[in-house]
Amino acid sequence: MNYNLLHTDPPKTKTLAALKDLWRFMAGEKRRLLIALIAILITSGLNLLAPWLVGHTIDTYIAEGQYRGVLVFSGILLALYLCTLVTQYVQTQLMGGVGQRVLYQLRNAVFTKLQELPAAFFNQNKAGDLISRINNDTDKINQFFSQSLMQFVGGIFMMTGAGIFLLVIHAELGAATLLPAVMILIFTKIASPLVKRRSARSMQSTGNMSAEIQESLSNFKAIIAFNRRDYFRSKFEQVNKQNYAAAISSGVANSVFMPVFTFFSGMAQLVVLAFGIYLISLHHFTIGLLISYLAYANNFYMPLRQLAVLWANFQTAMAGWDRISGILGLETDLVVSGSRTEKSSPFIMQFRDVSFRYPDGKEVLHHISFDLEKGKTYALVGPTGGGKTTTASLIARLYDPSEGVVLLDGNDIRSYPHAERTQRIGFILQEPFLFTGNLRDNILYGNETYYDHTNAQLTDVIREAGLDDLLERFPEGLDTPVQATGESISLGQKQLIAFIRAVLRRPDLLVLDEATANIDTITEKLLDDILKKLPEHTTRVIIAHRLNTIANADEIFFVNAGEVIHAGSLDHAMKMLLHEKRES
Repeated sequence: MNYNLLHTDPPKTKTLAALKDLWRFMAGEKRRLLIALIAILITSGLNLLAPWLVGHTIDTYIAEGQYRGVLVFSGILLALYLCTLVTQYVQTQLMGGVGQRVLYQLRNAVFTKLQELPAAFFNQNKAGDLISRINNDTDKINQFFSQSLMQFVGGIFMMTGAGIFLLVIHAELGAATLLPAVMILIFTKIASPLVKRRSARSMQSTGNMSAEIQESLSNFKAIIAFNRRDYFRSKFEQVNKQNYAAAISSGVANSVFMPVFTFFSGMAQLVVLAFGIYLISLHHFTIGLLISYLAYANNFYMPLRQLAVLWANFQTAMAGWDRISGILGLETDLVVSGSRTEKSSPFIMQFRDVSFRYPDGKEVLHHISFDLEKGKTYALVGPTGGGKTTTASLIARLYDPSEGVVLLDGNDIRSYPHAERTQRIGFILQEPFLFTGNLRDNILYGNETYYDHTNAQLTDVIREAGLDDLLERFPEGLDTPVQATGESISLGQKQLIAFIRAVLRRPDLLVLDEATANIDTITEKLLDDILKKLPEHTTRVIIAHRLNTIANADEIFFVNAGEVIHAGSLDHAMKMLLHEKRES
């Protein structure tokens, strides 16, 4: 299955459908949203009442010189503005909290989805881009919900109320005043898709730059060792220029609304002034009413100018949602399917006519078949790129075969729940990954059996498993600090931790992919002794280049050119390997 997000256009979600999808992250905020909405209605109503009070004061009291009435209505306006201040504060506080909670749920949903996806997804996508989607793209949505949504809704209410007042006070003048708004709507309809596309490109470019930085920093030791800082600078300059160009393009597109909206707003003000003065000359209008009318026109077009910015933010948020929904819409192809029988099989693992190809790649394994008996030790040897690690990955079900079937204890491996499968199959990689914490955290990762054990109890378990000699290699025992970068411990120690982690699970099948490549021969002998202490039914599959590592294997398979061949003795396997090297 193709999981490549960078080479796949994000789904173009329609606005209403996108808002419907986003609503599920806001379902628990209904009460707060209702209170915020009420606060917006009160704010809009009070702001709409103010121009009428001003016009009434001018025509009734100022024109007649009744200053007591002016003071009374000034006090009323002051109280009105104070109430507006309170309602706006309530609205801002509520929506700030709503935005943060939506951000929290959204990031949780994305990260949870990432944990459900198979290894193929992470092989096809760069970590930096995924980090950008979780951090940057979700924050664009948060900014809209926490800062822009209620302004957007409030602007709509204000415009609607002001438009009604404009038409009620004078229908002809109101129609002329609102005519430029029709032009604005047409322009917005045409320009919005462009803004959304350019915002999406900018976010994609930011993800690419984040991916390049993450990749370069992860390999910075190699960059220093080969003195290729110039390569690092060149690559970064390239993606930085692309990001700069995309950001400029997005910024220009996002800023196009404001000047257009301002222009048409100014045209509306001119219409009101010209038409209003004409009506005053005919004694159909008063000066106070014209001032009120200008205020209502401003109350209509000022939110519209604000909506220019808010609409651009909304398009950016929708572009971010498209990138996020691209992840949320993925489903793992490693599903649990089929039924199992309780039949007993002498084989822990069987490959039946298995073929495998990576997405958009050539076929790596071609119709291979072999059996692994319980309790035996098997070795996979062969040239680099022959398919050994791919075979081991299929054994652990990191992938499913393109054709054929893999059987675990006589049943299709796809019928086993993931928790049961990982409990029964252990996998030690050549470069194991550790988590920041301590030794205890890392060796108990994914092993709930010993979660409630104290350090003393866990030490006893380790001793019973014959792993106490390995534990003694760490000066602070189970409390030895571990960093994900591995700087606090050597690569060999990292391998020992992975070994302890796997052996404590007592798996039925243990795969070691070059697991002893980074340790000394003395420690390797110690690990070999520990492997012999595993339960009799445990099957071991070893991928290694050291002859002494595979010398005691019960059976050796030669893996090359997508085929798995029974090699017989170690000498025969080595002859096959040498012959292959000469041929290549």
